[in-house]
Amino acid sequence: MSTQKTSNASNTSRRWRWLAAVAAVLVTGGAVYGAYWAQVLRYHQSTDDAYVGGNVVQITPQISGTVVAIGADDTQFVKAGQPLVRLDPADARVALDQAEAQLARTVRDVRNLYATSSQLAAAVQMRQTELSAAQRDLARRERLGVTGAISGEELQHAADAVKTAQAELVAAQQQLAANRARVDGTTLKDHPQVRDAAASVRNAYLTLERTELSAPVSGLVARRNVQLGQRVTTGTPLMAVVPLDQVWVDANFKEPQLAHMRIGQHVTLTADLYGGRVAYHGTVAGFGAGTGAAFSLLPAQNATGNWIKIVQRVPVRIALDPREIAAHPLQIGLSMKAEVDVRGGGSGARLPQVASNTAAWTTASSAETDPQADARVQAIIAANQSAPLPVPTAQALPARESSPASLAANMPGTTRHLH
Repeated sequence: MSTQKTSNASNTSRRWRWLAAVAAVLVTGGAVYGAYWAQVLRYHQSTDDAYVGGNVVQITPQISGTVVAIGADDTQFVKAGQPLVRLDPADARVALDQAEAQLARTVRDVRNLYATSSQLAAAVQMRQTELSAAQRDLARRERLGVTGAISGEELQHAADAVKTAQAELVAAQQQLAANRARVDGTTLKDHPQVRDAAASVRNAYLTLERTELSAPVSGLVARRNVQLGQRVTTGTPLMAVVPLDQVWVDANFKEPQLAHMRIGQHVTLTADLYGGRVAYHGTVAGFGAGTGAAFSLLPAQNATGNWIKIVQRVPVRIALDPREIAAHPLQIGLSMKAEVDVRGGGSGARLPQVASNTAAWTTASSAETDPQADARVQAIIAANQSAPLPVPTAQALPARESSPASLAANMPGTTRHLH
């Protein structure tokens, strides 16, 4: 009996020791976890509601036409500037030939305007000479008329000749003024008619260039829905190019997780595609202007009687390291896990209002179009112009003889004897 009691006491003691050991382990684990949470975990906010995002560059024609060639298909990689779709260029070439012919004709017409101005200036000088001769002839006949050496009819004819010369001079001056109004202050190259015709050539050249659609960025082709022989109109989506070297992550964090999150804080990410063996490092680039529900196709109507509070999520844009993307490429829509270290790395307000002075995305696939069109225009102008023609100056149109009244005022004795 005593042996049994001793055995029971020993088992009880051993049980209590085990319970004390387990309790000590739990307390120690709790303390360690509490310390780890206080020092680390509470400064890290994580979510698995995160997905890869990127630009989907649409390829759309700027003119209408018939597709005659397709340079790339879905899943193929293309470089910036590589031809993707070509439209039938026949109509555009005809329009360009017509515009070039019109420019050449306009240059010759404007040359004629300058030549006409010189001709009309010479005509004004000739009419001035004729008027001076008629005035001298009238003055001589007036002196002879006083002595009765000539008849009154001959004197009247001389006076009529002066009036005719005056009218012819005024008409020549008006013709010169009207022609000079079309060329004054311009040269052949910057004349409005030449510039208008040159703009038509540039427009036709640009239309011809737009029959070939090139890739604005380097990336993979996606969503090709154009076929050979298809008649496309302006703005029709033909395909898309996705630059996978310019992707980011949109992580949707819950409302309580955003209190200490700031732009610039460090983020560690993993992709379901590669698993935990590949880690990406990024930074918080910005916050959405509203929750995902607010911008959904059918936003929630919470002002109803059966309202249930649901914690909302806000999209947070995370920028990735381009070198890590190049080493382990990501595709748009892949699932990610993001963990933000909110202890530091960011500064300022939670939603800073700082405007950017630079363009976020640019392309220069058509940068050479304008210089080539300008060179074509200059070549046409040079081929259809001769030596520069002088524009008549103000000396060819005397200010004192710009009207019949001023002409009459500058002829002493004429008006007196005509009465």
